[in-house]
Amino acid sequence: MKQGKYEHAMLPKLRKPETRKMITLEVRENVPLTANFRLITLGGPELEHLGPMGYDQVVRLFFPRPGQERLRMPSLSNEAWMAEILLLPKSRRPWVRNYTIRRARPEAGEVDIEFTLHDDGPASDWARRARPGDQAGIFDMGVSYLPPERARWQLLVGEESAVPAILAILEHAPASLAAEVFLEVPETADIRPDVVAPDGVNVHWLARDGAGGLPGALALDTVKRASLRPGPFYAWVAGESKMATGLRRHLVNDRGVPKSDIAFFGYWRHGRSSPG
Repeated sequence: MKQGKYEHAMLPKLRKPETRKMITLEVRENVPLTANFRLITLGGPELEHLGPMGYDQVVRLFFPRPGQERLRMPSLSNEAWMAEILLLPKSRRPWVRNYTIRRARPEAGEVDIEFTLHDDGPASDWARRARPGDQAGIFDMGVSYLPPERARWQLLVGEESAVPAILAILEHAPASLAAEVFLEVPETADIRPDVVAPDGVNVHWLARDGAGGLPGALALDTVKRASLRPGPFYAWVAGESKMATGLRRHLVNDRGVPKSDIAFFGYWRHGRSSPG
């Protein structure tokens, strides 16, 4: 999810885990995937307290600010943790951001989190410099991908900030899934040739390649012009706020999709400052 000159949206409707705890981990590996994406593996014995839920499992990611000698995690594992963090002076307060677990390997005590890199922002900066042994923490928030049984097929749309979540959804999808997937990325080099998805899924990669425009605008325009499958469907849309709300408006007003069949999430909003 975007940082720096961007604003994080509120978390969407979630199916929360039955139990959860604050989990302190350390970086085990930091691997560049492309110029705009990086995969960080976190591990540690405390991952025994995480119940992998698959799909777009959202966690609060805690990481230290530059100059902090150690990560200070909240002591509370309920909704009061946020107030606890905000009461800390910035010299001791960690950064907190929302991320999707790309993959979980409970048997190895590891989770992967994929970062989209940008020119500024604390999460991008941390992802670039994180080294094995550096501390980070997570707090499980649940999943937002909740398709109804009546849907004959699904429409999944996102720009780069939602690519990790959509790829995780596809990897956990049943073999019977039928879907049209639109993934917008900054460059052609960011396209993944090895997407794991059921046979009934069509993945459409859209690369801006320096064409300019707001991230998500290309995906929004492409879906508006697309000839979609017939029958009732479930739409899961995430990314820049204007893309998410614009696509929901199009689906409701122009295609007659019931609002209850659309999950749309503004992960970030262009031009707004991220709270610290």
